Amino acid sequence: MQAIKEYTTISEISGPLMIVEGIEGVAYGEVVEIETAYGEKRRGQVLEVTGNRAVVQVFEGTRGLDNKSTKVRFTGETVKLGVSIDMLGRIFNGRGEPIDKGPKIIPEEKRDIHGAPLNPAIREYPRDFIQTGISVIDGMNTLVRGQKLPIFSGSGLPHNKIAAQIARQAKVLGEEEEFAVVFAAMGITYEEASFFIKDFERTGALERVVAFINLANDPAIERIMTPRLALTTAEYLAFEHNMHVLVITTDLTNYCEALREISAARGEVPGRRGYPGYMYTDLATIYERAGRVRGKKGSITQMPILTMPDDDITHPIPDLTGYITEGQIVLSRELHRKGIYPPIDPLPSLSRLMKSGIGKGRTREDHANVSDQLYAAYAEGRDLRDLVAVVGEEALTDRDKLYLKFADEFERKFIAQGEYEERSVEQTLDIGWDLLSMLPETELKKVKREFIEKYHPKYKQK
Repeated sequence: MQAIKEYTTISEISGPLMIVEGIEGVAYGEVVEIETAYGEKRRGQVLEVTGNRAVVQVFEGTRGLDNKSTKVRFTGETVKLGVSIDMLGRIFNGRGEPIDKGPKIIPEEKRDIHGAPLNPAIREYPRDFIQTGISVIDGMNTLVRGQKLPIFSGSGLPHNKIAAQIARQAKVLGEEEEFAVVFAAMGITYEEASFFIKDFERTGALERVVAFINLANDPAIERIMTPRLALTTAEYLAFEHNMHVLVITTDLTNYCEALREISAARGEVPGRRGYPGYMYTDLATIYERAGRVRGKKGSITQMPILTMPDDDITHPIPDLTGYITEGQIVLSRELHRKGIYPPIDPLPSLSRLMKSGIGKGRTREDHANVSDQLYAAYAEGRDLRDLVAVVGEEALTDRDKLYLKFADEFERKFIAQGEYEERSVEQTLDIGWDLLSMLPETELKKVKREFIEKYHPKYKQK
């Protein structure tokens, strides 16, 4: 076994980084043990090796370290997480240590937190519907097993409530298969962390949840580890224990801010808005760990949540996320102001894999037609609202007024639902049909006649 090397040759400490000189045989990604003059132990990781010089990121931060008496040991190992099925129902910090007063986890194996890239040739195309119990997602932006579908939010919008609701309610329909939720929070407040923990405990969801929580006052560098710990756990549960795992990460914006902080400390040339130029690649190493593997029963589905600075969907974080993921769910400040929960706007939202996960044998045969018709009618009603602001409602035709009313009723009955209200996909589609019955049958141009005669309330009553 390789001996652990110890150095006291720290030349510089900057932000979360320290530079160690005169090193030999040190590799990128190695775990570093740091001991202060007072015997306090910290951990770090090698970020860069150039000649005999190593840049080390310190997970607990560099406060209190000095470059004279601090000892640095290079262990020769990468960052690993001890994983076990006993992690279900447990809460950990951003370093993977239990914070729920429960016993330490006895690992069944240790895994590198950076994982291994999935060979595209062994990936299986995502097709199976996941029911979240939220109509506007299940009905119009369907989540499919193995998909990565982010939620684009804004400051002050209830994305945490939506995340908790999805974690409580999400299930794979059909066969009774094992389903777990891995929840990773980065840079959240103690109040937000308390909300999630109490909600999971009160509703009984905690028994199938593994939570990793990095608080706002924890070192920012931990935020780089937190999602990788969560995904390592998810890979173990999915591909060793055949579970369907939903990974919810919030808030990816805080993760990207930590990336920017480290990049600035390293003196790198900044990219768009000061974020490092490799942010796209870095985000891809997180998002691309979702999916299904041929020959394996388990799967990993991701719902990352990010708050868009200034509600700007062209900001680098949502912009790059949109390139990597398969759609997005967009929260609306306008709907939130109206008191509508969840304030998910179906018009800019999109699930690129929806068509593969719905229809006969998966949800219901009329699903695609109902979704398309609801979308078209709501879009027309929204356009007419803008027109009313200019010309007044008196200038509208009777048909226009009908679509205007449809938009209001759609928001009130289809989008809006209770925080603890779980709707089946059948209930969601039936609500859609009730709304479509407001319109003349001649307006239902996106629905097949056979579905109108089978599901339209007028014909069902006969």
